[in-house]
Amino acid sequence: MQIDINELIELVKSVKPMFLNHTEAEHVTVKGRADFVTQVDIRVQEYMRNELSKRWTDVQFMGEEKDNSDIDFNGAVWILDPVDGTTNLIHDFKDSALSLGLCEQGQVTLGVIYQPFLDEIFWAQKGKGAFCNGKPIHVSDTRKLEDSLVAVGTSPYHRDLTEENFNAIRCIYEHCVDIRRMGAASVDLAYVACGRVEAYFERNLKPWDFAAGKIIVEEAGGRVIDIKGSSANAMAPSDIIAGNGYIEEDIKKLLIERRIQ
Repeated sequence: MQIDINELIELVKSVKPMFLNHTEAEHVTVKGRADFVTQVDIRVQEYMRNELSKRWTDVQFMGEEKDNSDIDFNGAVWILDPVDGTTNLIHDFKDSALSLGLCEQGQVTLGVIYQPFLDEIFWAQKGKGAFCNGKPIHVSDTRKLEDSLVAVGTSPYHRDLTEENFNAIRCIYEHCVDIRRMGAASVDLAYVACGRVEAYFERNLKPWDFAAGKIIVEEAGGRVIDIKGSSANAMAPSDIIAGNGYIEEDIKKLLIERRIQ
């Protein structure tokens, strides 16, 4: 499918005023423990849904804040997280992003991640490389976990896995330089792609959390795998390890050795 990436980037960047409207960020609905939706989430999703459908009429729409049971992945599908890092937004933590992927016949072919507070926009198209604000990006060339900075997620919606998750995080921490917890999976993935961190690990991510980030990391020279080492499936919930082509393998082996799967 032909997508004018510049047109798409301008559309994505137009949501910035919505993210910066802190009054609407304070209108919160609780979906579950540590799982919130604000008026910003709802406004951004409806705006993007409407604008995408005007421009690309044949593409289905999957969004975090809607029922997606009718999605057919044999066709083309936009996969949107309108606000990745809603808890950060509520707390004015200034580390939230819009994440938009395009899936065609089961493969992610395009991804855009926009962090409006830093005004950084990351994107990639299959076979065309990865970029941040128009400049090519590439994963880190660090080859040892002991020299690496690793981003982690705590899977806050799944408190039943807390002990297992924190055991895994501690295991990684003991073998790397340090860990980081940004609170937005798309931002973590973008940071892997541009080499700010060597790897990222989190369990129970949904397609809208990592579809866009997956192709951006891959086009930047990295990999996004599940804990067993297969390429992560962006059409279903997944446990993922993203890395620069070296460090994700070290993390996978470490977790298998510790029987954390």
